[in-house]
Amino acid sequence: MRTDLFDFDLPEALIALRPVAPRDAARLLVVDPAAEPFIADGMIRDLPKLLQPGDALVFNDTKVIPAELDGVRRRDGGAARVTVTLIEKLGPDRWQALARPAKRLKAGDRILFGEGNSACLLGSVAATVDARGQEGEVTLSFDLAGAALDDAIHMLGNMPLPPYIASRRSADDQDRSDYQTVFAHEEGAVAAPTAGLHFTAGLMRALADRGMSEHFVTLHVGPGTFLPVRAADTKGHRMHAEHGAVSPATAEALNAVKAGGGRIVAVGTTSLRLLESATGKDGRLRPFAGETSLFITPGYRFLFADRLLTNFHLPRSTLFMLVASFSGLDLMKRAYAHAIQRSYRFYSYGDACLLSPARGAP
Repeated sequence: MRTDLFDFDLPEALIALRPVAPRDAARLLVVDPAAEPFIADGMIRDLPKLLQPGDALVFNDTKVIPAELDGVRRRDGGAARVTVTLIEKLGPDRWQALARPAKRLKAGDRILFGEGNSACLLGSVAATVDARGQEGEVTLSFDLAGAALDDAIHMLGNMPLPPYIASRRSADDQDRSDYQTVFAHEEGAVAAPTAGLHFTAGLMRALADRGMSEHFVTLHVGPGTFLPVRAADTKGHRMHAEHGAVSPATAEALNAVKAGGGRIVAVGTTSLRLLESATGKDGRLRPFAGETSLFITPGYRFLFADRLLTNFHLPRSTLFMLVASFSGLDLMKRAYAHAIQRSYRFYSYGDACLLSPARGAP
């Protein structure tokens, strides 16, 4: 499909730079193609009333690491400031990262991170650039390894805020809690599963009291989630692979929910993509451990998820294409226009949608 079909205009003032407090005070746009009206305004804390007993909510329990490191490149007696965002661990002392500005780096350069920061026992950690790619990616070998390197990253790093926030303000200590779900457990993401940011312990208790069950899968969200589709046609876009896992116990429990007539409510596009990646053509969810690069565009036949809770997404993004696939492109454009007219807050720290499948969807 043409990428420009997924474009829309968003006033910059609607991009949320901080989340609301408490988390479940965010607004919720309910979109149901089979209802009248199709679009209704609500609140996140309304979820227990909007779902049904027997429904299963599937959360992504990945944990965001403070993957953004500020450093100084030293070469031939000169120095230049650089920022790197760690994106994939390659070994005990090696990471692949995205560098800004990458043009300041070449193989063999030394980078000192956290210079003068007393939060780290050593005050800093150094790395050597092993290689630099064509799109800003670099391979780094650190002078520390294993747990010592992990500790240094946690002490010296900042939360890797999305570019539309980071371009307008710096990450701070508040983001260490704001940009993390209350159920984050499995460390490895460099972006938050943002639909999960709306949940509080109290909201999860209220859902359980109403007869909804909670289940956890893991998909380590990568920076590719923020990238627009630059190809003129969606067929020309390549998704970045992300590592995910569905345990045998979770697969068995969710299959039992489906068999009993309950609905599967994916909390976030990451949970949905992982569930769909792990489901066979027979509609049964299977244990999964590996990488997925599933790219969902209109025409995709959803195999397992029945409803989707998700935030508002970037124009021309793979995530907006996914929600258009789930509830219909025309309806989602109408929903987003309604949200803009009603001043909903957009993107990672913004409000959310509860989506039902398009009419006639299998």
